[in-house]
Amino acid sequence: MALAQLIHEALGGPSTVSVTAFDGSTAGPPGARLHVKVNNRDAIRRLLQRPGELGLIRAYVSGDLDGDGDIYTLIDLAADGRDRNLPFKPTPALIKELLATVGTDVLKRLPPPPEETRPRGRMHSKSRDSEAVSYHYDVSNEFYELVLGPAMTYSCAVFDHEDQPLAEAQANKHELICQKLRLTEGTRLLDVGCGWGSMLLHAAQHHGARGVGITISRQQYELATKRVADAGLAGQIEIRLQDYRDTHDEPFDAISSVGMLEHVGRAKMPVYNRKMFDLLRPGGRFLNHGICRPAHAQTDSALGRFKTGAIRTATALGSSMFSEIKSPFIRRYVFPDGELHEVGTIEVLMDEAGFEIRHTENLREHYALTLRNWVQNLEDNWDQAVTEGGEGRARVWRLYMAASVASFEHRVTEIHQVLAVKPDHDRSCFPLRPAY
Repeated sequence: MALAQLIHEALGGPSTVSVTAFDGSTAGPPGARLHVKVNNRDAIRRLLQRPGELGLIRAYVSGDLDGDGDIYTLIDLAADGRDRNLPFKPTPALIKELLATVGTDVLKRLPPPPEETRPRGRMHSKSRDSEAVSYHYDVSNEFYELVLGPAMTYSCAVFDHEDQPLAEAQANKHELICQKLRLTEGTRLLDVGCGWGSMLLHAAQHHGARGVGITISRQQYELATKRVADAGLAGQIEIRLQDYRDTHDEPFDAISSVGMLEHVGRAKMPVYNRKMFDLLRPGGRFLNHGICRPAHAQTDSALGRFKTGAIRTATALGSSMFSEIKSPFIRRYVFPDGELHEVGTIEVLMDEAGFEIRHTENLREHYALTLRNWVQNLEDNWDQAVTEGGEGRARVWRLYMAASVASFEHRVTEIHQVLAVKPDHDRSCFPLRPAY
């Protein structure tokens, strides 16, 4: 049997996939939705060494294997029940034929691609959190600007309509948070995990807030500091390279936490929430904006298609990435040590820390739109992104963001804003009805 035919069989013989191998052989129907190119013998080595998701990802990231076609076609294909054997899982008989075709030397082990990481030390210690955050965010500020656009905001935007420009939708998100936190002239705001400072800049420029932003990403710290200075707001906003556990200059009037809790970890959530509680003045507001794992995704029969077969490629590669980090791709290539939790768990733990929950909002559809914009930005700026971050990293980001679109669109993951208050002698200090 020709090499391409063996690979096609190992993929489950899907009718929507064609294969071309480095020896010139081809297999699968003409005009298939996805065309897989096996570029060299190393692709076979990686696929045989780690059959399944990790082997495929290593071969793709390293450039040993390619897939031609729209990235969403690949994700949709993974979700197609007819192709549930898409992950490379050859039978013993197929492995024997592969070895007879390409030689047994392909069993010689290859090191993982350099983009693969495995953090060291105690989970969610300061040093390990710093390593994990640096891996993801200290890629290249220029790389992130190509993907995120001029807003430089790496979290879910809020769209008035589907065609709204991303920068406007990100400004909407910042304004919504400012309204929920009731920011006014002179309000002292702490932005935890401040990224490149966009939330603080909006709060200062549009509401007169005084801000402190903390991040443990050095590249974020450096660019955020520059952006604040360039805006003439160095006397109003302070950016710190600082772990939340080392922040002590309370009290703050308000705290925003946007895309931060996913990095904290379930074991540290009580510590985190209590720290936020202690940093707030009585009557102060705390808003957590983060990705959540809906409880029904584990049991709802309507979502059963996400639990078996190749749909794991879409959900595990997508934002279900955090829930227990079972996906080796997300754990090793995207968000090491990240975790997702049900919104109910988040609210209970905030309540246990002393907060009173006042409002929860699900922005799931908005994150799918945000991600589609980021994927398009990456596609439009591919050559520059490869120059800034390397081809392997660009491939990782392209795959994980596109798969995350599917994860949000199919309710495998959600994004919630949870607004809470630190009661002042049992007074919430909230109006009878909110203005936002």
